[in-house]
Amino acid sequence: MMKSFYTKGLSQTMARTLNVRANEWQATLAAFMLAFILMASYFVLRPIRDAMASDWSDAEVSMLWNLQFFISAGIVSLYAWVISRVRFKWVVPLVYSCFALSFVIFYTLTFQVNSLIWVEKAFYIWVSAFSLFNLSVFWSFMTDTFSNDQGKRLFALIAMGASAGAIVGPLIPLTLADDIGLHNLMLLAAIGLLLAIPLILYITHQKSTGLQNQHIKADVQPLNRNWWSGVQALFKNPYLMGIAAFILLYVFLGAFIYFQQKNILAAYTRPERAEILAIIDWVVNSLTFIMALFFTSRILKKCGMGITLALLPIFLTAGMIALAFAPMVIILLLIQIFRRVGNYAITRPARELLFTQVTKDERFKSKPVIDVVVYRGGDAVSGSLFAVLSEGIGIGLLLLSLIGAGISSLWAFIAMWLGKQYNNKI
Repeated sequence: MMKSFYTKGLSQTMARTLNVRANEWQATLAAFMLAFILMASYFVLRPIRDAMASDWSDAEVSMLWNLQFFISAGIVSLYAWVISRVRFKWVVPLVYSCFALSFVIFYTLTFQVNSLIWVEKAFYIWVSAFSLFNLSVFWSFMTDTFSNDQGKRLFALIAMGASAGAIVGPLIPLTLADDIGLHNLMLLAAIGLLLAIPLILYITHQKSTGLQNQHIKADVQPLNRNWWSGVQALFKNPYLMGIAAFILLYVFLGAFIYFQQKNILAAYTRPERAEILAIIDWVVNSLTFIMALFFTSRILKKCGMGITLALLPIFLTAGMIALAFAPMVIILLLIQIFRRVGNYAITRPARELLFTQVTKDERFKSKPVIDVVVYRGGDAVSGSLFAVLSEGIGIGLLLLSLIGAGISSLWAFIAMWLGKQYNNKI
């Protein structure tokens, strides 16, 4: 009786506060925990990767950045081939099992190989690819599990799990690295990925029971067996091209802000920079959690997809114009904070909803191409473009900020177009 009372009370509380219905909270909590575990596992690995990079020259790191674009493209192609031949209910557990095994292999190699330089560089590339592929597969799984209406209400809450994982994950190497060593953290991350598998299976079960979404069961609609069909669909479908352009412009603008941040903070000492950036991380994670908890689903419901997607680009357009005429550190830091909070709490959940209106083949084969290959390609191109404009041509902060405002304006236009296309497909 007490259990029934507790369950009923919890369901009613979640329904009122978080906009979660009684039949959805079990799957939603499981998805929240899955996002938490996956992101925490990544943030256990990231300090290991970054600690290795500190021992290499800028030229070596630049080469690895270029290599990771091609490696990421190869991983996406392999994933497309596998998902065309394996029943979907096993694909997501298989992906995370393979990543867990790969980190166990890296751990083993650190004790078996005399010269670790190439193992460490391979690990650096692999973790960088995992960082994007990890979330791409997760959100593909979510869009195939929850209906469009459920996604509008629940994706922001589920995304909070990733934010919580991003807060807790770094504390593990911070507190344990000295005691157990960096290499043993690889095993902890692998264990985390294995713990995610029972949650994946449970969520799959909930899709056809609690959520009652049998109509979007993956195995009903077979995937194209050609591994390249995802790339073909991307170039043939204007809707997918719009999503790719949306992400590409986000990456371009992020690179402009990152390099401007780097240049403005050059006037400070290294400890002062570390303190400023640490404050940014804390504020971003806190605001993201609050925004996702109370506001995101309501913004989507009241404003619609187009305006929701365009909110961040519109704000950044104004911010970049302000930065152009008042190149102050406080303005830049506010832009960076709101860019990251807006992306994590609003733009990313809304963007993932766009994939609820595509075919199964596009969702599972084109989406990783967009999330990983397009994203990494944008990194490479935007970083080189900024270097050419700032150091090659000698363009100053004023003009660079105005260029950033132009990019953000185009981003807002594409956001509104995507919102219109999304509404037409519902």
